[in-house]
Parts: sequence; structure tokens; C-alpha cells
Amino acid sequence: MKSNSESKDTVVGFLLALVLTAVPFLAVLYKLGSREAITAVIAASAIVQILVHLRFFLGIRLRKSAPENLYPLLFAVVLLVIMVGGTLWVMANMSYRMGH
Repeated sequence: MKSNSESKDTVVGFLLALVLTAVPFLAVLYKLGSREAITAVIAASAIVQILVHLRFFLGIRLRKSAPENLYPLLFAVVLLVIMVGGTLWVMANMSYRMGH
């Protein structure tokens, strides 16, 4: 059974994740700024959302922590590199194939 503070952390984390997902979608949907500004909003929201997930769902705090907390952090970094690198690779390949 979760304690009251753990349940509160989970709800706060969920609400923050929800907001950090909605903000980029709304920025794109309503064209709130230039292309560069929207790209910066998307990138900033993604970085903050990673930190929210690490803190509220994985329980990793950025202060002194146990060495076993390093594994989920390293896993998150590896996933981030794979996702960003793969996305850039696919987009560059599509751009090349479309003749841009």
C-alpha cells in the first residue's frame, strides 16, 4: 500500500506530465510564436518532462543518491540518445529522398 506522500507525488507527477505534454501540442496547434520558438518550447518541455519522470515516477533525486539510482538514469540517457538520434536519422533520410 502506498503512503499518502507517495500517492501525492504520483498525482503531482501525473499532472505535471499532462501539462508538459499539452503545452507543446497547444503551441503547435495555435501557432504560438515563430518556428524556432515553438521548437524551443518542445525541446524545453521534453527535457523538463524527463526530469519529472525521473523524480516523481522513478524516485530519483538529483542530490546524493544511492549508486543503484544510476542505472535508471543511464537507461534514460541511452533511450534519449536512441530516440533523438533515430529521429534525426529518419528525418535526414526522408529529406534526402524527397530531394531537399
